[in-house]
Amino acid sequence: MRTRNTAVVAAMCAGLAAALAGCGGDGGGEDPDAGTNGVGKLAPAKIEAKARKAAGDAEAVRLSGELVTKGRTYKVDMRLTSDGGTGQVSTEGSTFQLLRVGKDLYLKAGAAFWTHKSEGGGGHNGADAAEKLDAKYVKVPVRDPSYKRLSGLTDKTLLLDGLLGLHGEISVGDRGKVGGVRTIRIRGGGGSGGALDVSLEGRPYPLRLERAGRAGVIRLADWDKDFTLAAPAKDEVVDYGQQIPSGT
Repeated sequence: MRTRNTAVVAAMCAGLAAALAGCGGDGGGEDPDAGTNGVGKLAPAKIEAKARKAAGDAEAVRLSGELVTKGRTYKVDMRLTSDGGTGQVSTEGSTFQLLRVGKDLYLKAGAAFWTHKSEGGGGHNGADAAEKLDAKYVKVPVRDPSYKRLSGLTDKTLLLDGLLGLHGEISVGDRGKVGGVRTIRIRGGGGSGGALDVSLEGRPYPLRLERAGRAGVIRLADWDKDFTLAAPAKDEVVDYGQQIPSGT
């Protein structure tokens, strides 16, 4: 009798253990943070802080999407490091490439770009400028009015500091995936102040940003993936010295 009772009790315990395991032991279902970096358990402000720190500590990043600033829309695809960046920018029907190595900034574009800019700015013959500058790297002097604006698109610290801040009270949104990576979304002002998808795998890098005020959507990828950043050969560079053709 004792043996049979023991077997019954053991079977009941095994069944109870299985039931508890099946419901997570606390009625909460499968742990959504299992196998993650744990940031999903943090308060929203701490998630934002960790994402900003991970971004700031990274040596490199690829930033692509749309930026709307001062009424102007820029389509960008830039690879950035602490010492510069390279990539393509399109705005108002014009497309050009930017390359910055240290303080040296270069702009490269086709003949159509330079013809339009030279004719619009005056002081240069459009056809002559286009022929000279077509597919060349034009060195942008530091004192040129366009230097600050263009170099800002190649500045990892400046761009990330300006882009990643959310406005208003920060709250936690849905979990999802960006590029196959599990993420958690944090929102500013219920979404009107921007939204940021933060990786739940590995370091908590920001992977997708919706800017406040519909000012663009940006993807952030290739965190800490090294790439070569080098100045172009001298025979590929045109140096105006003081100021490049106006209108850029």
